[in-house]
Amino acid sequence: MTEQRTTADLDIIQRIIPHRYPFLLIDKVRDIVAKESAVGIKNITFNEPQFQGHFPGAPIFPGVMIVEAIAQTSAVLVGITLDLIDKPLLVYFMSIDKCKFRRKVVPGDVLEMSVEVLRSSKKIWKFRGVARVEGQVAAEAEIVAMIDLLEE
Repeated sequence: MTEQRTTADLDIIQRIIPHRYPFLLIDKVRDIVAKESAVGIKNITFNEPQFQGHFPGAPIFPGVMIVEAIAQTSAVLVGITLDLIDKPLLVYFMSIDKCKFRRKVVPGDVLEMSVEVLRSSKKIWKFRGVARVEGQVAAEAEIVAMIDLLEE
């Protein structure tokens, strides 16, 4: 029996999801429990391009990017669960529900996205995600995504 991977560094993340700078929004994923949950980590740094316009003099990490980071964490969880490293995987949003923003996220913060599987099938997965900074909830959402494994 193969031991299940419980972490994904940047190399493994990029071998699962197609996102690249500047839209790769997670630096690592830890505490992976296949078919159940994972925690994504995003180090928020001032040199990221969105801070030039969001907002000059008061940089705030955009809420939609927090939701995307939750989705990317979820996609890595699926990739590990289904053994999709080095496979042509795309993941598409189908819905975003119960989305709430609770706290600003700013340069210097470490964003932790806890995701849990609410429902899964071969192609359609539903997750609950909560993004926190230092234990405080920054955002939360339920997302449904379609997993598309492209023909090789």
